[in-house]
Amino acid sequence: MRKQEVRAGGGAGPGRGGGSPAAQVKALVDLLAGKGSQGIHAPQALDRTPDLPQDPHSNGRTDLGGSEGPLPRPSPYLGPLFADLRIQRHREALLDRSGLGVEPREPPARLASLLLVDGLTDVQLREHDFTQVEATRGASRAARTIDLDGLFLPLSRVSIPPRISITVGVAGVGKTTLVRYFTHLWARGQLAKDFSLVLPLSFRELNTHEKLSADRLVWSACPHIGEPGLAAAVLARALLVLDGLDECRTPLDFSNTAACTDPKKEIQVDSLVTNIIRGNLFPEVSVWVTSRPSAAGQIPGGLVDRMTEIRGFNQEEMKACLEQMFPEDQRLRAWVLAQVQANSNLYLMCTVPAFCRLSGLALGHLYRHRQGAPDNELVPPSTLSEIYSWYFRMALCGEGQDKGKVSPRIEQVAQGARKMVGTLGRMAFHGLVRRKYVFYEQDLKAFGVDLGLLQTALCGCFLQQEETRGSSAVYCFSHLSLQEFVAAAYYYSASKRAIFDLFTESGVSWPRLGFLTHFRSAVQRAMQAEDGQLDVFLRFLSGLLSPRVNTLLSGSLVAPGEHQGYRAQVAGLLQGCLVSKATVSARAINIMHCLHELQHTELARSVEEAMELGDPARLASPAHRTALAYLLQVSDACAQEANLSLCLSQAVLQSLLAQLLYCRSLRLDSNQFQDPTMELLGSVLSGKDCRIQKISLAENQISNKGAKALARSLLVNRSLTALDLRCNAIGPQGAKALADALKINRTLASLSLQSNRIKDDGARSMAEALTNNWTLCILHLQKNTIGPMGAQYMADALKQNRSLKELMLSSNSIGDGGTKSLAEALKVNQGLESLDLQSNSISDSGVAALMGALCTNQALLSLSLRENSISADGAQALAHALRTNRTLRNLDLTANLLHDQGAQAVAKAVRENRALTSLHLQWNFLQAGAAEALGQALQINRSLTSLDLQENAIGDKGAAAVASALKTNTALTALYLQVASIGAQGAQALGEALAMNTTLEILDLRGNAIEVSGAKALANALKVNSSLRRLNLQENALGMDGAICVATALSGNHRLQHINLQGNHIGDSGARMISEAIRTNAPTCTVEM
Repeated sequence: MRKQEVRAGGGAGPGRGGGSPAAQVKALVDLLAGKGSQGIHAPQALDRTPDLPQDPHSNGRTDLGGSEGPLPRPSPYLGPLFADLRIQRHREALLDRSGLGVEPREPPARLASLLLVDGLTDVQLREHDFTQVEATRGASRAARTIDLDGLFLPLSRVSIPPRISITVGVAGVGKTTLVRYFTHLWARGQLAKDFSLVLPLSFRELNTHEKLSADRLVWSACPHIGEPGLAAAVLARALLVLDGLDECRTPLDFSNTAACTDPKKEIQVDSLVTNIIRGNLFPEVSVWVTSRPSAAGQIPGGLVDRMTEIRGFNQEEMKACLEQMFPEDQRLRAWVLAQVQANSNLYLMCTVPAFCRLSGLALGHLYRHRQGAPDNELVPPSTLSEIYSWYFRMALCGEGQDKGKVSPRIEQVAQGARKMVGTLGRMAFHGLVRRKYVFYEQDLKAFGVDLGLLQTALCGCFLQQEETRGSSAVYCFSHLSLQEFVAAAYYYSASKRAIFDLFTESGVSWPRLGFLTHFRSAVQRAMQAEDGQLDVFLRFLSGLLSPRVNTLLSGSLVAPGEHQGYRAQVAGLLQGCLVSKATVSARAINIMHCLHELQHTELARSVEEAMELGDPARLASPAHRTALAYLLQVSDACAQEANLSLCLSQAVLQSLLAQLLYCRSLRLDSNQFQDPTMELLGSVLSGKDCRIQKISLAENQISNKGAKALARSLLVNRSLTALDLRCNAIGPQGAKALADALKINRTLASLSLQSNRIKDDGARSMAEALTNNWTLCILHLQKNTIGPMGAQYMADALKQNRSLKELMLSSNSIGDGGTKSLAEALKVNQGLESLDLQSNSISDSGVAALMGALCTNQALLSLSLRENSISADGAQALAHALRTNRTLRNLDLTANLLHDQGAQAVAKAVRENRALTSLHLQWNFLQAGAAEALGQALQINRSLTSLDLQENAIGDKGAAAVASALKTNTALTALYLQVASIGAQGAQALGEALAMNTTLEILDLRGNAIEVSGAKALANALKVNSSLRRLNLQENALGMDGAICVATALSGNHRLQHINLQGNHIGDSGARMISEAIRTNAPTCTVEM
């Protein structure tokens, strides 16, 4: 790699011109005479000298053969001109072969920008492509992206270009398409101008050779450069593209392959590729390999300089793909898209482009042929087997044939289908067992495939034919899953008459009779395959037994009712595979997929019920654990948040560790987990594959040892953004361990340590972390016996930290001293947006210091001072700050000692304030005087949207004052007057205001005494009011008459969404009448009685 970098960047000096002009002419003569195979100066003769004109678009880099650059001047340096002409012919040949035409073609965005990943994950190395998509829910890894133009460039000024690059992606994601776009753009001179030559080869072509030399390999990719021996002459800055490593006939063996350094020596193709990757051959050449992830694992990580990954479709790309398939029929397009989005499993798999197109074709066929079809065929597909059965039916109908052709008779169609399954299916099955995905004419002959059969439309929907550079043709299934489906159909049909084990290629084995025996053999083989090679094959085989699939394929692929008597036995056989093991394996989860394909879902449903009931005893058996792991992958509810609270034991959790890796949000509250369980979770969070973003472990039994285990995982975890450890017992030592991890961790954004007894020492540790951590945004430390010293530590940290947005210190004992320290910090800190100091023994002096800081602070948006000891004197300081501050939006003064005098001071400030939107004054011993002052403020203020006066005895007079303001106020949307001593007169005033107000949406009058007359006044207002959404009249002595008045008034109000009439002595008969009235007058309104 380092030599390549030096050569590429060094430029060609005079000493590299091959000697004197006479030597140059001799080299040219030898070249034309074909004698250059032994010439060691050939590579130098092809370098362009510095004095030759450069391509103005090449940024100073030499571009041999650039189609848009000027040709070099002749004599005496004729070598570069000769090379340019040949490479130009090579570019033209690549344009022809790319299939993209000669016009500029931009690749799709997902191919133009690849994910730059750090190696392969365990699931990529060990599992089937479908399992990879299902486990990750189709989501890409969190990784930086790299543009196609920079794919082979250094990532920084101090790095060097990669020599070995690998691009991985599941089957059908577009790896070959990516290569075609890349070579097309290079051939047009639009991309990778650092490379003088790009040599694209596929393993489908390489498989046609038994042995090959390195020179012959290059010549086969670019025959325009001349004799094989001359191939090495143009490799100074070449890129060798090896597409489709997963299709290589023989696996690469880097441990046992003999070294070869002779480019002319013919060796086995796999040995040749291995030596090129190792650098024994063509060490100056850059190599780009594309592969499915599992096959890419053959190449040792130490040899790979750069690994990229192609992501699948996102929602917009999926929609665009389906729109391209049905451009003229908008109704069809909308219906297909709706079916894909309605089925989460189908939607997940449609992130793979090839599967998306296949599903679109199948669903389009279903839509077009739904007229006159039986009702049971109209149901949209819910399983993979049903999708592929519809695709098979589409193929039978000959969609895509020339319109002039006459459709064959039904009998001919059925006969053709059975013949295809009998021959092509046999080849597909044995190819799958041998891991063979590419076939040649000799393979077709060996399996008795009629070459004439390949020309039929039916076969054309499954098998693709490609021509290689040689004379031989290459055949492969349109997608790996189609090979698996046809293989399963063959096995399904052959098992009823096979005497020996179908997996034994020699045909000699112990006798096996009957479908059930062969099905058991297939299950055993699939369970033994560690890499999931036969997982999807087994799903299809199970799905062929489902009633709906049997109906869809009846008469063509299967006989009506064939093997249906075995369905219950097969379900029992599959469930019997879920044996007791310490860990739920991917193979066991695949058995659950098989049961789903079989439409036997009782086990999964029972586990869903256990989760809803929080019944851990029902999840103890191995079968139920496996079903739970399966639901974690496929359930829509688990996709948003896997709520496993109150239902897991340590043993069950331990069996699910591999599946928890890919849950985005985990709720594991109240499971009595102890420290050993945290060791297990720590191992999950430390995994390279971990995708968990949020995890809640509230109300368990975690001590400092468990916290230390979690902290160790945070040192390496790069996915977790929120950790909730509420109500545990981690103590100061546990807090210190987490704080030390935060000094290194750069992903965690939210941490809750509420009720963990971390004390001042724990607060000091967290404060030290905040001085180094710039990622944490939310920190909850309430109920931790933190005193003034702990607050001082946090204040010192806030003077330096700019990232923390929310700090909760409620229910501690910081007092006025701690509050003053925090106030000093707020004068400096301009990042904190929310501060909760509820229940901290703060008096007027502490509030005065805090308000002094708010006069200059321009960042704080929310401040909670609930349940402290703020009196009227402290309210004066609050009022002064509110007149000055222009940023505070939410102020909570609930449960203090303001009285009327303090509230009046705040009200006067609210008249001038233009920022505050929410004010909580609940339980402050307020009376009518305070309400009158606030009413006057509301007539002027235009920013306050929520006012809370509950549990203050403002009475009818106070309610009337607030109501008067509502007649003109156009900002307030929520008014809380619970338990405010309001009677009928106050309710009448509020009713009059509601008849005029157009903005209030929430009115809470619970716990007053408005009685029937007050209810009638509000009912009259509801007939004309158009803004109110929620009305709470709970416990107001309405009686049946008052409640009925309110209910009947809703006939003219269609905006009210919720009304609470509980605790009003309505009685059963009254409740029935009210329910009927609301059902008739306001069917969209929810009523509580």
